Amino acid sequence: MKSIQWIVTGLVLVLAAPATAAVVTKTVEYQHDGTSLKGFLAYDDAVSGKRPAILVVHEWWGMNDYVESRARQLAELGFVAFALDMYGTGRVTTHPDKASEWMKQTTSNVDFWRRRAQAGLDVLRSQAQTDPDRVAAIGYCFGGATVQQLAYSGADIKGIVSFHGTPIPPPDQDLSRVKAKFLILHGAADPFTPPEKVQAYLAAMEATDIDWQMVFYGGAKHGYTNPDADKYGLAPVSYNQRADRRSWQHMQLFLKEVLGTP
Repeated sequence: MKSIQWIVTGLVLVLAAPATAAVVTKTVEYQHDGTSLKGFLAYDDAVSGKRPAILVVHEWWGMNDYVESRARQLAELGFVAFALDMYGTGRVTTHPDKASEWMKQTTSNVDFWRRRAQAGLDVLRSQAQTDPDRVAAIGYCFGGATVQQLAYSGADIKGIVSFHGTPIPPPDQDLSRVKAKFLILHGAADPFTPPEKVQAYLAAMEATDIDWQMVFYGGAKHGYTNPDADKYGLAPVSYNQRADRRSWQHMQLFLKEVLGTP
């Protein structure tokens, strides 16, 4: 009889166990300024109700598999994640000259740059799973600069995280509009940002009321979070496993502070 009882109990426990969680991913098509854009949405379907949301902005290569993988990782942590498209449907490359061309087309007009990022933020905020009061943005390289510009525009976000993005000193005319807290995660060996530019950035930020922090990773170059960084053949760009791991941990601590637990 005891053995029968254990079997029955075991069956009850199996039947009562929750279904295995799965990250749902979707392609989201949207428009901005006459350009067709294609973003990538990810969330955990085992999480019920609205939850904190993260906007993810790609490197200068475009909306590629790498940024999609980061959106999936955020979904696994319990966030709604949306990787936006800054260039337009199909604009993805591995060639530095083409990436530079597309990036400059975007950044040459700061107002357009910010509005294009806001278009992606609007898509994220419109999702049924998104808690509109708990939204943040993260970005890589070009994307790191983009989320800074988004914050300077006065976007309604709780925080931004820049991974190896060029630190952008705050424009005086935008200071009163900033709502987000800043976390700048920077490679100490990044040749694209020489020490004098870093010092100028630190001085500019210290003169503001922005809630900001900056973390440096020794020996880390530009692109330190991307495992494929060394394949592009650019000397200033290189993957650094320690900096990648540590920066992801620092991001999680920051998101918990500004958004709470998913």
